[in-house]
Amino acid sequence: MPTTLVAIKHNLDSHLGESLVVVAQAGRKKVTRRKGRLTKTYRAVFVVDLDQDQNNFERVSYSYTDLLTKNIELEFDEM
Repeated sequence: MPTTLVAIKHNLDSHLGESLVVVAQAGRKKVTRRKGRLTKTYRAVFVVDLDQDQNNFERVSYSYTDLLTKNIELEFDEM
């Protein structure tokens, strides 16, 4: 796992357009799993467009620090 924010951003840049599952901590012993596609990376955040049949909203954004602190995990689909 990359240990700097720049390394995390470069790693995500190489996965742009790919399908993934975002595993997020939703509270005490609660985890949410959302399927979507990595669409954009910005200086401080990245954007995931979610599958509309499983979610009530179109997209979510997370900061690179969420990955660094392990508040979320990304699981990319293997092709």
